[in-house]
Amino acid sequence: MTFIKTKTLRRLLGVALMALGVHLVAEAQDAPQRLPVITLQAGMHNISAQLAKTPEQRQIGLMFRKEMASHEGMLFAFEVPATQCFWMKNTLLPLSAAFVADDGTIVNIEDMAPQTEASHCSKKPVRFVLEMNQGWFAKRGLKAGSRLTGPAFSG
Repeated sequence: MTFIKTKTLRRLLGVALMALGVHLVAEAQDAPQRLPVITLQAGMHNISAQLAKTPEQRQIGLMFRKEMASHEGMLFAFEVPATQCFWMKNTLLPLSAAFVADDGTIVNIEDMAPQTEASHCSKKPVRFVLEMNQGWFAKRGLKAGSRLTGPAFSG
């Protein structure tokens, strides 16, 4: 009888732990992610960029974030250059995305409205996309052809 109770108790405990795990994963999906930060420069402006380099990190991006300091952003790093397209599902902040070549040269910048599924794409294959608060690049006079520097970029 004690064996059956212990076995049943273990099974119930296992089910409870699984339910807790599912709840925690669901909660984590509704919260902003925190990733390692690297420092980039745009002329005299320093940028503290969270580095999203895995498919899961890139998929979540800046979703669910309610605020972001003016000098903060997220750098999406891909394995190989390709046409990169971004959308804003579950992203609460208006953002500008700079599509960036390997050497740090900005290829194009796209402004993106929050909580939309419209696609915003690079005009040529790139490995990097830097998302900042909307208007950040324009306020600093940065446009296609401007160059970012930092540990992510060659040259």
